[in-house]
Amino acid sequence: MDEMNTVGTLYIVATPIGNARDMTERGRQILETADIIAAEDTRRSVVLLNKLGIRGNQLSANHKFNEYGKAKWFIEQLQQGKSIAVITDAGTPCISDPGNELIRAAIDAGIRVVGVPGCCAAVTALSISGFDLSTFFFFGFFPREAADRRRALAMMRRGDTRTYCFYESPKRIMDAVEFFIMEHAGVRLCLCNDMTKLHEMTFRGTPAEVRDQLLAKGSYDKGEYVLLCEVEEDYLITEVEHVSSPEALLVDCMVRCDCTAKDAIKLLLKDDNNTYSKNELYAAHLALKERFGA
Repeated sequence: MDEMNTVGTLYIVATPIGNARDMTERGRQILETADIIAAEDTRRSVVLLNKLGIRGNQLSANHKFNEYGKAKWFIEQLQQGKSIAVITDAGTPCISDPGNELIRAAIDAGIRVVGVPGCCAAVTALSISGFDLSTFFFFGFFPREAADRRRALAMMRRGDTRTYCFYESPKRIMDAVEFFIMEHAGVRLCLCNDMTKLHEMTFRGTPAEVRDQLLAKGSYDKGEYVLLCEVEEDYLITEVEHVSSPEALLVDCMVRCDCTAKDAIKLLLKDDNNTYSKNELYAAHLALKERFGA
């Protein structure tokens, strides 16, 4: 099938994460022939397109601040028979980047959505980590607040999944590593910095060892990071012991705080002593509503 002649198709195109030579030939052809390129940052995308020798396409911004309102316009263009290629600043769209709203709108409108695979920072880092990848979990960006970080760590210790993937900015990477040291987290780290670029670096070891490697590097606060954590087996909690049922915990919080169930769930999710997930608490809420009608 000649995809280049297909009209009214939404293409989700992966772009390089640092090295322009990693652009796939198929991805380049899609970008070259698309009627519209929906770009996270048109200024950065112009640089890539110029390197690829692609000029003359209509560039239209599609970022987190406008994607809700802009989706309707893109759908109208697709329905008129135009092809649209979605790209982000680097890597695969929708992986901690914009694109989901447009894709959902296209699916709802019955428009064909085609993935054009290529670079993804998370997958690239995982592939060189040496960690257990029988299962892994992608978090997105590492939480900024201490309470959110502790909840993330508690979740990492539950179940059988050992490897977790985060994105982190260079300005906060040392703070993230220090968190794992202070919490005696029982993890090994793999930090990938400036992947595919000339000066890419990887830091591996315990949190303390990785901290020392970063300090030895000196100018570690440049370039984006992928932060991988492998939980040591001795720190995994395969069965969580709950002190009471989620229903009892929810009712107790509602009575103590004189609040609604939804507000109680929010409070419990901020409580470091809570061992239930958001989904478990919402399921308890639904069970209470079915039983008592409230």
